[in-house]
Amino acid sequence: MGAFLGYGLCFAATLVVILGDYFIKLAADRDLALTSPQFLAGCALYALSAVGWYLAMQQISLSQVGVAFSMFTLLALCALGVVVFGETLRPRELLGIAMALGALVLMARFV
Repeated sequence: MGAFLGYGLCFAATLVVILGDYFIKLAADRDLALTSPQFLAGCALYALSAVGWYLAMQQISLSQVGVAFSMFTLLALCALGVVVFGETLRPRELLGIAMALGALVLMARFV
């Protein structure tokens, strides 16, 4: 149960970071100042995600959190880029995604 909870908390922290990334990307695309509400909202969400990291690390190892967070972030940012910002994924990037998923499977310890 602890591993599933840990990965769930890591996934929740990832969603918070992705929302923060969205606001920071909006600020960057619109050439807004570092004091703009969009940029500051992104920074606040980044800080909030640290709580998720802390809670996840109580359940699973730091290496598991790191790999899971990286993989969840990679997938979510790719989806955000494609769906919201009209970016495209090349075959090399798709291979990278597959390798990230493989790393998560190798690091997972569901005992």
